[in-house]
Amino acid sequence: MTRFLQAVTFIFVLLVFTQLAFAQNKIVVFQSDFGLKDGAVSAMKGVANGVSTDLKLYDLTHEIPAYNIWEAAYRLEQTVRYWPAGTVFVSVVDPGVGTTRKSVVLKTKSGHYIVTPDNGTLTLIAESLGIAEIREIDEAVNRRKDSQKSYTFHGRDVYAYTGARLAAGVITYEQVGPLLPKKVVSIPYQKATLDGKVLKGNISILDVQYGNVWTNIPDSLFNQLKPHYGDIVHVTLLYKNKPVYKGDMPYSQTFGEVAEGKPLAYLNSLLQLSFALNQGDFAKTNHIASGSDWSVEVSIN
Repeated sequence: MTRFLQAVTFIFVLLVFTQLAFAQNKIVVFQSDFGLKDGAVSAMKGVANGVSTDLKLYDLTHEIPAYNIWEAAYRLEQTVRYWPAGTVFVSVVDPGVGTTRKSVVLKTKSGHYIVTPDNGTLTLIAESLGIAEIREIDEAVNRRKDSQKSYTFHGRDVYAYTGARLAAGVITYEQVGPLLPKKVVSIPYQKATLDGKVLKGNISILDVQYGNVWTNIPDSLFNQLKPHYGDIVHVTLLYKNKPVYKGDMPYSQTFGEVAEGKPLAYLNSLLQLSFALNQGDFAKTNHIASGSDWSVEVSIN
């Protein structure tokens, strides 16, 4: 009997520690397409501080192009995994504000929380980190006081408020609202695949500072082509399945391995296949953009 009680106690303690590992940690990270030219971001942070001044408030970015849900999805994918479990992300790129799209909080299997409209923003993070649970925000409880007449700033009145309450421990995750099925609105895009000797993938994003083109093709898949530094990579970039660019470039470890202004293929900081001009803007020069409609095909002789 004693051994049984010890075993039960051990399991209970383990469950408690598991829950604590996924508990909120008073960190809130904000993302939006608001920019910093006006007071919108400050208003959201003011609401969060109104919930608790113990919160630690950070920015992911507020320079998402207006209405660009895909880029919001990508920036979460690029960033969330590097924050501690328990961090609450408030992502507001919401062209459908005030409509019937759901306001949700997704809890990933890694223990992160994403507060956002379910409009495609969760496409990539749901795939990579998985859905532990997803709950619809109950606005009867989790909405800033006296804001019911406002229909166009849910980022301030619903998302920042709910995210802050969750991060501060004012509410538990279960008190966010009713449980939803483990699925999200998803934006279709070209997954990274190997079709014979041709790699196919999506142009996920541009390295906006330098004009480099980043794909979703990971090093593990690219390595199936058995590349060596110096090998010539044949690249086709497509928009809505129509070729926009075709070119050859060496697979390089660093930008300086090619002459200034010349193209190269390389692995970016996320170990994904990317393309650049040494000290030039590949995207601008070749009229390349990014998003769910952009794709890439790659081969090596």
